[in-house]
Amino acid sequence: MPKVLIADKLSQAAVDIFTQRGIDFDIKVGLTKEELIAVAGDYDAFAIRSGAKIDKDVIAAARNLKVIARAGIGVDNVDIPAATAKGVIVMNTPFGNSITTAEHAIAMMFAVARDLPAADASTQAGKWEKNRFMGVELTAKTLGLIGAGNIGSIVADRALGLKMKVIAYDPFLAPERAVEIGVEKVELDELLARADFITLHTPLTEKTRNILSEENLKKTKKGVRIINCARGGLVDEVALRKLIDEGHVGGAAFDVFSVEPAKENALFGCDKVVATPHLGAATVEAQENVALQVSEQISDYLLTGAVTNALNSPSVGAEEAPRLKPYIALSAALGAFAGQMVDVGVTGIDIAYEGDVAKLNVKPLTATSLAGVLKPMLEGVNMVSAPAIAKERGITVSESRQDESPVYDSLIRITVTTEMGKRSFAGSVIGGGPRIVEVKGMDLDAAFSPAMLYINNLDKPGFIGALGALLGEAGVNIATFNLGRRAAGEDAIALVGIDSAPTDALLAKVRALPQVKEARALTF
Repeated sequence: MPKVLIADKLSQAAVDIFTQRGIDFDIKVGLTKEELIAVAGDYDAFAIRSGAKIDKDVIAAARNLKVIARAGIGVDNVDIPAATAKGVIVMNTPFGNSITTAEHAIAMMFAVARDLPAADASTQAGKWEKNRFMGVELTAKTLGLIGAGNIGSIVADRALGLKMKVIAYDPFLAPERAVEIGVEKVELDELLARADFITLHTPLTEKTRNILSEENLKKTKKGVRIINCARGGLVDEVALRKLIDEGHVGGAAFDVFSVEPAKENALFGCDKVVATPHLGAATVEAQENVALQVSEQISDYLLTGAVTNALNSPSVGAEEAPRLKPYIALSAALGAFAGQMVDVGVTGIDIAYEGDVAKLNVKPLTATSLAGVLKPMLEGVNMVSAPAIAKERGITVSESRQDESPVYDSLIRITVTTEMGKRSFAGSVIGGGPRIVEVKGMDLDAAFSPAMLYINNLDKPGFIGALGALLGEAGVNIATFNLGRRAAGEDAIALVGIDSAPTDALLAKVRALPQVKEARALTF
């Protein structure tokens, strides 16, 4: 039975999901790093929020760990590269708090538009400074979205309801999607020049870090108000404070900061700034939603192999996992075959999909194939770590799809490019099981056996008898025997399923047969 460590507080309803689905768990909240390391090896999964710090040392100690799932969006407390290198899937729950975060951004926009916090403090101090707080309306103003994904699109919907004009900068926003959500897609410089309010809804990456730099802030319309409920580090806070003090920026509302917890910040102490302590997801509904989602996602993965909202692995929906299962098996076996057939440095791997399989989600199949190719050369590779390892080693990976396959309902072909040239291997699912159907351009039909012999030989009389005699003398029983050839007397291959792995001495005798050009022992 798989076992989960619940390392941060989850609601009882979320915990009950594990019980209902037959998954064992322990609740150990507030563990120190040393305590986490001590118990990490007992668990297949970690369920966390922002409290537990899952660094490389904890991951190294977690010998059975398969998945880390964060109830929430940010995974700053997880060492994703270390998890990926160990083949551990890292998931988050990006949609459970979308509405809550979007509503907070709208609330912050109202607050900064009408100076509400400063007006509240002044009024409660008995000052009644009615003429001091002159705000602006939102109606007919232009809202500029930097990022128009899930949360950004919800903000756009609410802003349109407030009769605002919404423009958006997002390199990944398709024109059709922009029309669908009612926004005008623009470049960043145009957004800066036109927007009365700017809200940020993008992750923090090297490309988005300080996207509102001092240079870009100076391009904004005078009196613009900046709202950041996304990630700290998207805005140059020192430059923003300077431009607020100079009167160019009309105000700012920040829920996130470059350093958190934010005990001090350049924006603090200014009555034109509204600040909250990262409350974007802090509603009863959101906290419950993400807790339930994280329990469901962990359970689905441990029980069915479904991968949802993974940050370092292709996602596989619970409904598509059964359809992908036979092709995952084929990809793993075919990749392992290809990996055992190359002896020199791999420079490229191409995976081609033909027929019905080309219509499926092939990302997990590609990752599984890569893992199979790389395993004979590198220890501990799996479908999670394989893409990152291939990239790290400069191996070019490509995919192609073809809706029709000339012979089979579905075909997967792996072509491995090495310093010595290319080798291609094709397989299909036949009778529910994986089969290899082409090697070196020669057709055959062979099931995968735990132990196999691959032999490339000249198609000459006597070869099969000589091979059978050698195996018989060595006490190696033949389970399956499959042949392929170009033409009579020319290049041929034999794939022999055997009940026990051949010794080095037996393999040397096979290679010494006069018809044999190459012989390899394969394991699956």
